[in-house]
Amino acid sequence: MPKLSVLFVCLGNICRSPLAEAAFREEAKRIGLAIEIDSAGTGGWHAGEPPDRRAIATARKHGVDISNHRARKVTADDFRCFTHIVGLDFENLADLQRLRPRDATADLSLLLDHVPDRSGEAVSDPWYGDMSDFEVTWNDVSVGAKALAAELALA
Repeated sequence: MPKLSVLFVCLGNICRSPLAEAAFREEAKRIGLAIEIDSAGTGGWHAGEPPDRRAIATARKHGVDISNHRARKVTADDFRCFTHIVGLDFENLADLQRLRPRDATADLSLLLDHVPDRSGEAVSDPWYGDMSDFEVTWNDVSVGAKALAAELALA
């Protein structure tokens, strides 16, 4: 059985997916889940850039430093290297399904599909908002991270 690994994906990999990666990394550490964790974007506009300053501040407020993260674009290899690829909204999931190579082995899902009573919901996109919108996103990714980690711990 391959080692568990999760890739979180949003549009540019500077807001939601780095926050999801951070929340999941913290939850995995808390419950002792050995797992590879990364994040990427479906678009490459921000490749090589750090997360949005508001995402960095939000993560820091919750005790996590994401300032060293650098955005990257999803690759075809990701679909074979990760056991789970988790989109943060419907557009990301549709893009992932379109980009998925024939020999892909990763399971695709939305993050909030793993949360009871939130299946089919998108993680709130804070890009055009203020710090309060980033808090909403942090809450979404934290709830999703806890649920996904608990699910994978049972796998």
